[in-house]
Amino acid sequence: MILRELFYIDKDLKAISNNMRYLPKHDSTTIERSDTRKTRLTLNQINELRKASESHILEQEKELEFIEAMYKTPPQPAA
Repeated sequence: MILRELFYIDKDLKAISNNMRYLPKHDSTTIERSDTRKTRLTLNQINELRKASESHILEQEKELEFIEAMYKTPPQPAA
């Protein structure tokens, strides 16, 4: 997971926002060396992963729109 997927700056509030992202208070799974069982994901964990993935896709689409607007060719003046 990339650090920007955990935290990102909300442009409107100029603060760190954490919508649909990783919540450390929900992460209570610590694996020790003696744990030999296979870890299983709960439906809640799968849902959180899905939300994080969807949020990442939305951010990529917004960045792509910004880049397309920045680099598109300017309209030709009517002659």
